[in-house]
Amino acid sequence: MIVFDGVEKRFGSNVVLSELSFTVAPGEHVTLIGPSGSGKTTILRLLMTLEKVDAGTITVGGRYLSHMERGGRLVPADEKHSREVRKRIGMVFQQFNLFPNMTVRGNLIEAPTRVLGLSGEEANARAADLLELVGLSDKIDAHPTRLSGGQQQRVAIARALAMRPDVLLLDEVTSALDPELVAGVLGLLRDIGKTTDITILCVTHEMGFARDFSHRVMMFDGGRVIEDAAPAELFSEPREQRTRDFLRAVLERG
Repeated sequence: MIVFDGVEKRFGSNVVLSELSFTVAPGEHVTLIGPSGSGKTTILRLLMTLEKVDAGTITVGGRYLSHMERGGRLVPADEKHSREVRKRIGMVFQQFNLFPNMTVRGNLIEAPTRVLGLSGEEANARAADLLELVGLSDKIDAHPTRLSGGQQQRVAIARALAMRPDVLLLDEVTSALDPELVAGVLGLLRDIGKTTDITILCVTHEMGFARDFSHRVMMFDGGRVIEDAAPAELFSEPREQRTRDFLRAVLERG
């Protein structure tokens, strides 16, 4: 479903991702861990086309995201092509990013009506179903400023799912929440993982969630994957000393 092939990303002279290649299978849940600045969030930003690759290619669902074919060769993708492929991808950010001037309903129906062309009736029905899923049916006409952080993040998850994505990106979705709200949001994501076939790529420092939720965990350092294994293996018997040091530091901090 996702293929990074020799991807490089630089910010000035700083190489954030270096010849990065990995694949994520359809329906697979892959969690990215590693120190801050190791390139994890940059991967999600590239998939959302918020950043552009400097070298290599990215494909989603068999279609080039970073490039397009023209005259028998690959050229950088234009905005129209990127937007079309990006329809298959939903993202939940750490800071919620809800539209404060819209109600919860408005946040959920905006993209399905504008981007997917759903009728108001269809979009409203989808919004109602998703709010029931995330336990916020009674908040459909509330404004985000009237909701707790945990409720806002649940709405953000529902908004991402309203596009019926094939791929869901999760970027530290609990880092802005009070500790007592974290378990509820992580529980919701576990339920979504169990009940859908969405491919999920997740960046988190919640190691317990990564262990329970993931099919694979990839450890990043310096823009490279230094370890890629099933969670039981990576958390119990990591091969790399850098992974051991990172896990020890995170678990001690937690």
